[in-house]
Amino acid sequence: MQRGRHGASRPIRVAGLRLGHSTAPDGSTGVTVALFHPPAAVVVDVRGGASCTYDTASLSVEATFGHRWGLFFAGGSVHGLDAARGIRTALLSQGDGYRPFRNPNRIVQVSGATLFDLPSEEGPIVDYLPLGFEAVKESSPSRVAVGRVGAGAGATVGKYLGKARAMPGGLGYAADSTEVLGAAGALVVLNSVGAVRDSDSGRWLAGARGPGGRVVPPRTRGHGPVSAATGATRGTNLVLVVTEAPLDRSGLHRVAVQAHDGLARAVTPAHTATDGDVVFAATTGSKGHPPRESYPGATADRLGAQLATLVARAAVVAVRP
Repeated sequence: MQRGRHGASRPIRVAGLRLGHSTAPDGSTGVTVALFHPPAAVVVDVRGGASCTYDTASLSVEATFGHRWGLFFAGGSVHGLDAARGIRTALLSQGDGYRPFRNPNRIVQVSGATLFDLPSEEGPIVDYLPLGFEAVKESSPSRVAVGRVGAGAGATVGKYLGKARAMPGGLGYAADSTEVLGAAGALVVLNSVGAVRDSDSGRWLAGARGPGGRVVPPRTRGHGPVSAATGATRGTNLVLVVTEAPLDRSGLHRVAVQAHDGLARAVTPAHTATDGDVVFAATTGSKGHPPRESYPGATADRLGAQLATLVARAAVVAVRP
């Protein structure tokens, strides 16, 4: 299993989930995969104004076939979408997939989203197809590397005063469990326009670099977070939240909505016109039957609150593994 540049890794704990990374040889970009066996029910909620996604329309609340064998996050903007083919090839090679409508050929459904980490100078673009294949082969059900690895390898945060003053972003993961609802986890990749802070202490952890390397907090009044001299900057935060508790699609959507709250606690500003903030919510269903609810949607509310907290924690791990 690949380790982040900071050498840190985290336990996964969620039954039925595997996570893996592949990082380009120069460390500038990469691919991260989340794999499910059996395939998991997935719903997506997009809040950023400039998302770059792969096969997410079929993950709406109303979707008929809204299950996935895998999800991926990648760098490379639109080029990163090529990782999907490598992921499918790897999954098919290990026997995953199903035969639709009595057709003898197997298919594997994967979805994903990418962030913008392209180099400032013109040159060859990394081939994301083999990176997707390798990420599947490197996946593990027990631990995941965090930091500057996989989709977070080339990420930066705090671009509101221009990219030259941004700090390194990265990938974070946090997990927790309860006796009733089972385990849950949050995977976060931060490549944000905004700055990152610890929602518990309120301390700014990463953002636009000022004198002595200190974080210059984004302005919340007056002219806003983007300087008129630098113009709009591109950023994206990619989030996956996974639970063992069985939820229907409307419950998953509610969880995805609340997970965005966790992102907003950690990143200021979030959900801007030039970023691609996306949350995928998935359930492995391995906990069994849902608990009895005191009101409709109570389970989703409890999980949503738990996962919002995990998203905020994972965001801290992404920049301080």
